[in-house]
Amino acid sequence: MQTLNRRSTLLGLAGAAVGSLAPLAKSWADPVYPDKPVKLIVPWSAGGSTDVLARAVGQNLGDLLGKPVVVDNRPGASGRLGVDAMAKSAADGYTASVIELAHAIAPSVFQKVSYDLMNDTAAVSLLGDSPLVLFVNAQKYKEGQFQNFLADARKAADPFTLATSGNGSISHLTAGLFAKELKVPFDLIPYKGSAPALTDIAAGLVAGHFCTLASASSLLGAGKIVPLMVTGSRRIAQLPHVPAASELRLSTLDFGQWWALVVPAKTPRPIVDRLYASTTKALADKQVQARISSLAINLRSKAPDDTMAFIRAEAAKWAKVVSDLGIKPE
Repeated sequence: MQTLNRRSTLLGLAGAAVGSLAPLAKSWADPVYPDKPVKLIVPWSAGGSTDVLARAVGQNLGDLLGKPVVVDNRPGASGRLGVDAMAKSAADGYTASVIELAHAIAPSVFQKVSYDLMNDTAAVSLLGDSPLVLFVNAQKYKEGQFQNFLADARKAADPFTLATSGNGSISHLTAGLFAKELKVPFDLIPYKGSAPALTDIAAGLVAGHFCTLASASSLLGAGKIVPLMVTGSRRIAQLPHVPAASELRLSTLDFGQWWALVVPAKTPRPIVDRLYASTTKALADKQVQARISSLAINLRSKAPDDTMAFIRAEAAKWAKVVSDLGIKPE
């Protein structure tokens, strides 16, 4: 009888334990998430391509989630400050960040990065990609006059200057590859982003700058700067008269900028999956596409695991580029 009672007691405890876990299992199967606003950190200042993309997607994403998605601009440290804040936030799905190619490059160009992109974040989805465009002063060249620019650069007594968005930025690496493949010396001048670089191009103080169409849209619309070429294998609809790198036989410039949505590493997978499903719908929304289409950003989603694999591959690819260009980590 004592054995029977002991067995009954153990069974009762086991049943109680299972019963106590049942609400938790149910909550993950049918989560309440989100029950408050979601913070979306943009690690750059307002007005740039990353900010424009985040606000367009974030507004629709909030509608789909049923709670607002609030954009929080956290510029600083070449985009690392904002991602660090996200990575160290609670892994509950209420803090996310938009990252881009620069964040995959960062471990190769900075000696100290306060977070590990591969291990401290979890990918939700790719958001889109865009070619880079070489912009120059509108008083010196017309749209698409790449060969004129190249001829002038070759015969110049002093090297032409190309503005970059700082050491290790995508504009820096693009300019380095550009000079190396053309075998033309260029002086690379670091700036704190594309906005001041483009301002100085419009003023005729530097010769050119590689950036996205989104970053240059205001000065381009004002007729202060013009595009000469786009990276990648094909022309873009927004600049039909501007040649692609493949047409110019610049094989090392077959790439572009990209953006992805990430959350802290230990965010529960059901929440990541919920965010991915909603992000995919937001990217397909016609209003979102209408806001972004003029900026030459190709909106596209990618599953969480595939997105992380993509980020890892990009980090490895650009680590080799950094090494080949002889760029020393700072």
